Amino acid sequence: MARAGLRRILAVLCLTEITSYGVLYYAFPVLASRIIAQTGWSTTSTTAAFTGGLIVSGLVGIPAGRWLDRYGPRVVMTSGSLLGVAALVLVATAQTLVWFFAAWLVAGIAMAGLFYAPAFTALTRWYGADRVSALTTLTLVAGLASTVFAPLTAALIDHMGWRAAYLVLTAVLAVVTVPAHFFGLRLRWPALEIRSPDRTNPIGAGADPKRIARSRMFLTLAVAFSLAGFALYAVAINLVPLLLGRGMSISAAAVALGLGGVGQVAGRLGYGWLTNRTSLRTRTALVLLVGAAATVILGLLPGPALLLMASSILAGTTRGIFTLLHATAVSDRWGTYYYGRLNGLISAPITFAEALAPAAGAALAGLLGGFPAVFVVLTAVTVAATVLAVAATPRRSRHEQSSVLELN
Repeated sequence: MARAGLRRILAVLCLTEITSYGVLYYAFPVLASRIIAQTGWSTTSTTAAFTGGLIVSGLVGIPAGRWLDRYGPRVVMTSGSLLGVAALVLVATAQTLVWFFAAWLVAGIAMAGLFYAPAFTALTRWYGADRVSALTTLTLVAGLASTVFAPLTAALIDHMGWRAAYLVLTAVLAVVTVPAHFFGLRLRWPALEIRSPDRTNPIGAGADPKRIARSRMFLTLAVAFSLAGFALYAVAINLVPLLLGRGMSISAAAVALGLGGVGQVAGRLGYGWLTNRTSLRTRTALVLLVGAAATVILGLLPGPALLLMASSILAGTTRGIFTLLHATAVSDRWGTYYYGRLNGLISAPITFAEALAPAAGAALAGLLGGFPAVFVVLTAVTVAATVLAVAATPRRSRHEQSSVLELN
């Protein structure tokens, strides 16, 4: 395909991902306290509505993956944009908690057509063997969603109520993503080819997606990545209260959290270098073990502050690379055939785990007597995820694996 067309696709997805995540995801934490104060709804109920939307997005992502394989991202992502606009209007105008809940469940359906999974499918199919660089660029740009939309949302709420702020953000979502998806994703959707990741090693016509999804390797990988996603996200969410308990000021704890974001960007920037120098098995184990090391340092050592901040950077680096490990998990093991369907299946439990991580972290802190113990538990979870991920990764390269072994 023409390089100009591919560059246009990448630019469109970078623009729409940063907007979709900014409006549908990162705006809520900023607006939540004002929603609770003005409506009288409990913190638990208000947050549960948002969490419910995330869980729905994981469920809907499974059939959405099949639609992506068949029809391409233009229909799916344009539909997601339109539904997202309607859902946020419902959120902004909700007069009862039931209405608010229902609106976020509709928003969850929209998320399945707007967040990373459909964008990953689009770039994987269109870019083929060059997908890693495209995926890296996408996740780098989308990683700025909170940087752009958190302060924008805060500025809006300083001048208007939360309902008006959501309506303004809804207008941004509509103006940016609807035309971008409809007009910008018109590149011909490539026919499915039963090929390995570099398009040179056929894996055979027996690559039945149902058989792959039921295979021991696939199921083990889904469990491993769900555990890793849970632990890595829980570390980020619970870092500030942990550091406050270590005696750090709120500003210093915020800096540590921000440095984790720097590590996340650095990890994604270095992923291409890492893939060129390590096997899939080695880099999967290395990345997750670094995350486990950073987590246990945060959990066990009271200081000094510089060491804790360095550990936050390492934890952020792990999160950044994990996003790309997730994006390439299917294609690195089973090729790009049926990528949308298989990625939707493996993404669903990861989404559930990440959605439950904030509430689970707080509950564990109450049960175990504080956040240090929570971080020790999260270290154990990350180590378990590493063992399972390595078990679900072939020892040999993708080119040396037969389809029989991969589907065993």
